[in-house]
Amino acid sequence: MNSAIHFTRQSIAAVCFTLCSVAASAADWHFGLTPYLWLPNIEANGTADGPPDGGDPAYEVGPVDYLDNLDFVLMLAGEARRGRWSLRSDVIYLDFSNQRSAVKTVSGPGGLVEIPLDAGTSSSFTGLEAQATLGFWLEDHPGRSVEVFAGLRYLDLSFDLDWELEAPIDLLPQSGHIEQSTDPLDVIVGTNARFAFGNGKWFVPLHADIGTGGSNFTWQLSAGVGYAFEWGDLLFVYRHLDYEDDHGELLEGLRLSGPALGASFRF
Repeated sequence: MNSAIHFTRQSIAAVCFTLCSVAASAADWHFGLTPYLWLPNIEANGTADGPPDGGDPAYEVGPVDYLDNLDFVLMLAGEARRGRWSLRSDVIYLDFSNQRSAVKTVSGPGGLVEIPLDAGTSSSFTGLEAQATLGFWLEDHPGRSVEVFAGLRYLDLSFDLDWELEAPIDLLPQSGHIEQSTDPLDVIVGTNARFAFGNGKWFVPLHADIGTGGSNFTWQLSAGVGYAFEWGDLLFVYRHLDYEDDHGELLEGLRLSGPALGASFRF
């Protein structure tokens, strides 16, 4: 898995470098950079690899108290555009610790065993989500614009689970620690749209995408309101990102949903 992760990171870096080189060599490209803060409610579930002589615990995380458990965050989106074509990127890095979690069942040779009472299970994770797309604007007018795009979304998630039960069971000790990681890479397609209203300065930004590949299904929706200035845009949106993988060994479901505030600078 380490070699695969290393290869994926090298590939993403090579693509990003190539796109930046092409963009920098073209005089008629226009750029945008959007630092933002997203405050999502985070929920996850899956099945971790248990101890060698035990079963595999099925866990649930969240909903997470974002500000109490957040150790570090980085969120940045960028755009390079030439005519009707555009290149977009979005990078999110989150580091959470001591999240409320629970072990509900443990799977073993005899099937699932219900956990009678979870006394104090917690989890921590670091996650990198990176997205790169190539888009084409079907419409591009001051009052209305619509873009379709295709690209890749990559998730690199490291997960730590510390469980504490009221009493040991046949397949699991009373307490323990597990560290695992997963890194699905998905192909996505979607659309961006922008509709102005009022005096033309106010607008509604919309985003929707779906994808599959490393996960069974991933999708994302966001909508909100923005205001256009000479230097760029101020944005407030509600965003939901979802991963589903029925056969995932570690991550079977991940849901991030909440408001985001950002400023988009054009140059």
